[in-house]
Amino acid sequence: MPYFRRAPRPRRSARTLRGAALVSLGLLALPAGAVSAIEMADMSIEDLANIEITSVSKKPERLAAAAASVFVISADDIRHSGAATLPEVLRLAPNLNVAAVSGSGVAISARGMNGSNNSAPNKLLVLIDGRSVYAPLFSGVFWDAQDVLLEDIERIEVISGPGGTLWGVNAVNGVINIITRAASDTQGGLLALGAGQRGGDAGFRQGGAMADGHWRVSGKLLERSALALGNGNPVSDGWRRAQLGMRADWGSGAERFSVNGALYRAALGQPAPGAISVPGTTVQLGTIRNEGANLTGSWTHALDGGASLSVQAYVDHSWRQVPPAFTESLDIVDLQIQHALGQRGAHQLVWGANLRQGWDRVTSSELVAFLPARLNQHWSSLFVQDEVALREDLRLTAGVRFERNDYTGLEVLPTLRLGWQLAPAHAVWAGLSRTVRAPSRLDVDAYIPGRPPYLLDGGRQVRSEVATVTELGYRGQPSSALSVSATLFHNEYRRLRTQEIDPSYTFLTFDSKMRGQSTGIEAWGNWQASKNWRLSAGWTALRERFTLEPGSNDEAGPGAAGKDPAYTLQLRSSLSFGGDKEFDVALRKVAALQNPAVPAYSALDARLGWNVKPGLVLSLVGQNLNGGHTEYGAAETSSEMPRAVAVRLVWQL
Repeated sequence: MPYFRRAPRPRRSARTLRGAALVSLGLLALPAGAVSAIEMADMSIEDLANIEITSVSKKPERLAAAAASVFVISADDIRHSGAATLPEVLRLAPNLNVAAVSGSGVAISARGMNGSNNSAPNKLLVLIDGRSVYAPLFSGVFWDAQDVLLEDIERIEVISGPGGTLWGVNAVNGVINIITRAASDTQGGLLALGAGQRGGDAGFRQGGAMADGHWRVSGKLLERSALALGNGNPVSDGWRRAQLGMRADWGSGAERFSVNGALYRAALGQPAPGAISVPGTTVQLGTIRNEGANLTGSWTHALDGGASLSVQAYVDHSWRQVPPAFTESLDIVDLQIQHALGQRGAHQLVWGANLRQGWDRVTSSELVAFLPARLNQHWSSLFVQDEVALREDLRLTAGVRFERNDYTGLEVLPTLRLGWQLAPAHAVWAGLSRTVRAPSRLDVDAYIPGRPPYLLDGGRQVRSEVATVTELGYRGQPSSALSVSATLFHNEYRRLRTQEIDPSYTFLTFDSKMRGQSTGIEAWGNWQASKNWRLSAGWTALRERFTLEPGSNDEAGPGAAGKDPAYTLQLRSSLSFGGDKEFDVALRKVAALQNPAVPAYSALDARLGWNVKPGLVLSLVGQNLNGGHTEYGAAETSSEMPRAVAVRLVWQL
């Protein structure tokens, strides 16, 4: 980090310093299945418990046996939702808080910590077919840059709670693993069209066979019109996005190969304030543009005795321009190796290694600078995890990951999990984990304005944020028509990032001087009320408390607790009738936020689907039918989510 000699600077008030820095940092944080005959009970309650997942242990296991809080969004759930984008789909997971900020921006978190007084959410790891979409710039996800053709998704595994041992730093409060369908399951053609009050979207897919395998290509266009702010003023937050993707799978015998990739480009408007002032000038907000390309390849070799060896590599290029703040070009190369040893007596061991290299190039502005502007980053890690059968009905999982990053060096991420199968249909589990969020460029390398003297003078002293997590869960099936899952959790956070005023009262700097606690419960269940009618419910409750360590003057820091609702509730009903029609209703209730103040709201969505003929489904979708509402942020800067109706058509050719 370069050192800049400063002339003496006048004292500024704490309010002036924080106000200027927060306005500027707000710019940085702007995140901005095949169609078949309609059957309500596509999967029975027993089938749901037996879904095979891979995100908890990095090996196939039944959902009912997983010693973690996991909710699975199936391809059937996606179809019934009528969703058009990934964030809309993720609203189906009761263990996530999905809050819209603008027409394209969204804040997504698990178990609280949905942003702070100077950053977007940064404690959730998101994967698409094994490729991490974590942004080293701020440790979060630019959701406007992430999408897939929804009809190509096989399932989404949503883990609330720590996943650092298997997935690394930044998997603090949850992991979202988006898994697309094999090319062999997406043969032939597909056309998906949607049009409504907020805009339209169109997607296509074509799949075919090749020697020892299958392939597919797909594309998606999406456009959304601008909304209005919570105070009624119009806002330029419309957006449009285009994406092309491909996947190929092949192999024979013990060998399996897979390649998938995507190209995308998007443009989105920025919401209020429209213009901001920095010392000596006033700058206008412009259109955010982002584009990128990624390619992932994997090889799996089945070994004797149930063992396996797998290698995955990906390259990811992204470019993002956020006027007037910065432009970033980022290239990442990632290599992962994993060896599962299979069953060895009472032990089932899996270990692996990960190497990642990033080349980050930032063009700064008068408003903000990232210094150094050109930065090469390296991450490396090694993990091992052993699942031990203590008894036929009792399993202990112990694991640890050693991960190195350029900012804080070596981090150790251990976990212990115990699963007890009380009965064939009932299980309890407990977990104790230590996980970490490593500093990002926003934590360490951000300077405001773009040249000295600075109001925000970086954060060279920032350390890793640490969370110690205790969990106790139950998952069971009291009857053939009812399934239930519930988890109690308690998180102890240390070294949370703060924004400190220098003793000279002339500039701000980032540090790590806050502690936190969060305690809560998350629960959900499914009830097959009749052959053609299924009811689902989900509920979360959360209490957070943050305190400053001695020496901190970040009075706004503990207010981060006000960005998370004290409770959320969702109810869903799916009913099929007439043999070719279905009616889906979803109700969400979210408690009020305090910082900034957002009133409690409820949202009623509905979908009426009609199987016109085999392979052709027509749907009428309504969102927020009970009226518009704001979900996140102050009324003068956040968009109101309006009532909207759309028509969708999916045609399997």
